[in-house]
Amino acid sequence: MMASKAFNYEAKLDGYRCPQGQLLAYATTDRAGYRHYKSDPSICKACPLLASCTSSRTATRLITRHVWADARERTDAYRLTPWGKRIYKRRKETVERSFADAKQLHGHRYARFRGLVAVTCQCLLAAAAQNIKKIALALAYRPALA
Repeated sequence: MMASKAFNYEAKLDGYRCPQGQLLAYATTDRAGYRHYKSDPSICKACPLLASCTSSRTATRLITRHVWADARERTDAYRLTPWGKRIYKRRKETVERSFADAKQLHGHRYARFRGLVAVTCQCLLAAAAQNIKKIALALAYRPALA
C-alpha cells in the first residue's frame, strides 16, 4: 500500500493531493483529535494506482492528520535549522539533567501522596529545592566583592 508521505498536504484547500492529482477532502474529526481526509470513490475506481493505493472495497483512501500537526511540523523545521541543532545538543546537559536529578534525588520516581493537589505540591517543592540549589551554587562561585 502506498505510504501517506506520497500524498502532499495543501493547507489552503485543507486537503491532501494524491500522486495522480486527486484531492482528498476533509471529512470529519474524531474525538482523539485526528482529522480524516477521504478520496472520491468515483475517481479512484478509474485510477491506475488503485491497487497500490488502497485495498478498500469501496475504492476510497483515508488519511488522518492530527489537529496539532501544523505546530509539530513548524517545531521540527525549527529544530532542524543549524541553531536548532546546536541548542538541541545542549538539552541533555540542561533539561534532561534536571529531570534526572528530580527523579534520583527529589523523589520523582514515585508519587508519595495521592491526589492531584498533593502530587502537585510534591513537584513544586522538588522544583523549589532544585532552584535553591542552583542559586546556592551560583552564589558560591561568585567572586567576593571587597
